[in-house]
Parts: sequence; structure tokens; C-alpha cells
Amino acid sequence: MPKTPSVALKAALAALVLAAISGMCLPYALAEDIALPAPQTEGGIGLFEALKNRASAPGGDFSPAELSMEELSAVLWAATGLNRGEQGWTVPMAEGLPPYVDVYALGASGVYRYDWKGNRLVEISRDNVKDKVGHQGFVRRASWILAFASNPEGLSALRNPESGPEFAQVLTGAMTQNVYLAAAALKLGTRYIHSFYADELKSALKLTEGSVPIALMLLGK
Repeated sequence: MPKTPSVALKAALAALVLAAISGMCLPYALAEDIALPAPQTEGGIGLFEALKNRASAPGGDFSPAELSMEELSAVLWAATGLNRGEQGWTVPMAEGLPPYVDVYALGASGVYRYDWKGNRLVEISRDNVKDKVGHQGFVRRASWILAFASNPEGLSALRNPESGPEFAQVLTGAMTQNVYLAAAALKLGTRYIHSFYADELKSALKLTEGSVPIALMLLGK
């Protein structure tokens, strides 16, 4: 008669099965969000000095130096962060709705979506796609590329959803201007980019149907 497997053998087999399952799930287990430091909301230069210094950085001027997480947090908060209570943002929202344009951060470590509620970067992938999304060769030189894309679910809450594309464009304009001002205050370089490879960007951001990429902004030293 065949012998019954020992307790030790059963435990070993169970460990092997668990390891195999963990290996198959590894790509999903690797996902890691980044909690950003609290954004800077005080100090810095005055508004009119920031306006005076507001400019698009020449494409060749970006250095390989990385931004600190504190600098990135401050710029993302300026673009679309809460600045009063639970329904007050740094940019005007139509009908007082939550942000209906999402901001993504593309860096050497991967692709992330900015979560304004938790002030964190939600990991989308660990791919460095900085050299695949912009027409100009200098795009890849920026420490981070910020991408702005409409959020169809957010726009569907408008009283007149047909106006969604127009509202998304207007909001993106407000967001990108805030990025310019924050960059000037922090003495960073930034540049608005309207020409990009839309299909590659959609794929990199894993956009849902109806979500439209609108613009890029380069950010760096």
C-alpha cells in the first residue's frame, strides 16, 4: 500500500505551491505608491516676482540633476491640490466639482498618477517612457514629465457633459500656469509641451476610454 505523505513532506509541498503562486503574482505585488512630503505652502518669493520670473526653460537647459520629492510635491500641489477644506483647490473647478483633469508624473522610476486626496503618487508602471512621448529630443532630459489628461468620469458629473472637452482644456490651462508659477518660486525649470505622441502617451498612462491627453510639462533643474 502507498505510504501516506509525512507532515514534513506536506509542509514542503505547501511551501513550494505558495512560492509558485507568489512568483506568478509578483508583477502585481511589486506595485508601490509613493507618499509625498507635505507640500510647501508658505514662504518663497512673492507673487509678482514669480510672475516676473515665469518663463519656459529652453529645451537644452535641463540638467540631469533630480528633483527632490519636496519640490515635486510642491509643484503637484500647486497644479491641483486642496488649499482649503475638502472642496477648495488651487485652481478653479467648474460647478465646484472635484478635479476632472488628472495629472501624471513620468520619471526614470516609472509612471504615476497624482492623487490629490492623499498627496501621493499612485504607481501605474515601472517603465521609463520619457524618451517615447515627446516629439522633441530634449523632452527626455527633464527630471519629470507632467502629463495632463481629461477624466471622463469626472466630466460626466457636469450639468452639461457636452461641454466637458472645453472645461478640461480651460482647467489644464489653469493647472499649467500654476506649475509655471510654482517652478519660478522654487527656481526650477519648466516648459509647456503641446506636441506629443498621443497613442504612446495613452498607452503609458493606461488611460480609460474617453480620457484624452491634453498637454505635457517638463520639470527639472
